[in-house]
This record gives sequence, C-alpha cells and structure tokens, in this order.
Amino acid sequence: MDEDLRNIVLGVLATGVSASLGWLTRTYAWRRRLRRKQAFFGLPSGSECLLVVNRLAGSERGVHATDVSALLELSALIKDCGARPRIVQHDTARQGLGETAEFCIGGPFSNRRMAAHLPNLLPGLTMNVEQEPPEDRGMITVAGETYRPEWGVSEYVVLARLTLGEGGRPVFLLCGQAAVTNQAAARYLARRHKALAGTYGPDGSFVLLLRVVSSQAYGPDVVELVADVTRAALRAPAAAPAAT
Repeated sequence: MDEDLRNIVLGVLATGVSASLGWLTRTYAWRRRLRRKQAFFGLPSGSECLLVVNRLAGSERGVHATDVSALLELSALIKDCGARPRIVQHDTARQGLGETAEFCIGGPFSNRRMAAHLPNLLPGLTMNVEQEPPEDRGMITVAGETYRPEWGVSEYVVLARLTLGEGGRPVFLLCGQAAVTNQAAARYLARRHKALAGTYGPDGSFVLLLRVVSSQAYGPDVVELVADVTRAALRAPAAAPAAT
C-alpha cells in the first residue's frame, strides 16, 4: 500500500512539474514574441503612438470608410503591444519625428503630413498629385520606373518603415493611390511584420512597393510585392547638370 501511495504521489508531482515547466516555457516564448513585436513597432507597454489620418475627398474633417478600416487594423496591432493610439487629423499633427511611433495613412493629395514626409524622408520617390492628365493621377515614380494605377484592377501603395529622430521611434508610411490600397498596406503589415522584422531587423528601415490586385473584386486581400525600393527611395536624385 505504501509503495502504491508513493507512486501516486510521485506521479502527481511529476505531472505538476511538467505542467509548470510547460507554462513557464509558453510564457517565456509569448513574452519574447511580444518584446520583438514591440521593438519592431516602437511600442513598449504603456507608450503612446500617433495615427495620422487623411481626409475624405471633398470634406474638411471626414475620413474615408476604408481608411477607418485601416485604422482598426493598426489599432489592433497597437493594442496587442500594450500601447495606446492617438488619432489626429493630418493638418493638426504638428510634432517632430522619433519621439513617438507614428503611422501616417494616405497619399499626399489628401494628407498634408504625408506630403511633407515624402520629399523629406523619401527624396527618391514621388507621387503625382495633379488631377490632369487623369491617367497620371497618383502615379508613383521611383528608381526610374513609373507606376500608374488602373483603378479597380491594379493599384499601388508604398509601405515604409523609417527610424530617425532623437527618440529613435519608427515612422510607418502607408501611402497609396486609393483608400483600398492604404487598407491593403495595413493588412500586409499586420500579417507580415514577423517576416519583415526578420528580414530588416527590429530597427531597420525599408520602403516596399506593393500592388493591390483586382481590388474591385478582392478588396484589400490580394497584395503582391513589386519591389524593395529602399535604396532608391532614400537617396536624393542626382541634380541635373547646369546649362552652359
């Protein structure tokens, strides 16, 4: 009887130890993943980040419904990191870079802060803001190539992560030719942040050109990586030779 009791007690103890070790291992792995995610997004627990939104065309304060969906996707990421978002309109966001993490959403035609970011942070990349000719509206030019939208069929968005400023917190740019492309970039970032952190490191900068395929049929779900244009986008174009 004593032998049986001892075996039972030892079995219970072994089970308890095994369960405790499993719990500790899972907790350690979860915390490690969280720290990596927080480092990539620049969002330590309890911190605040900036969500800069553009305006709905023809409206001074409204936000496109699809951009609201992009905000929700980003807000979920921020919440997972234990941080809190501060949503501001593009024309009221007046602060420097690097103090807090920033997500800037929308093209330069509807987002004043994005219009400032592009020439200052990505001098080698431009987006056309002119309405005429219609086929060139929203055209992206980088590395000597141009990318014109075919509305509802093939549209482009720039997804960038840049680390700069005294605080070292990253700025994420989601600069698309249409609202659906901004949401596509947010979804791509949410789904691929682990792979992006693995490729570029937790502090690395990158500039990716993405193509949204058949948004009229598939919405923001079908996205292709066109090119990594980091080097070209971060480098100012060479000055034209002076006329003699």
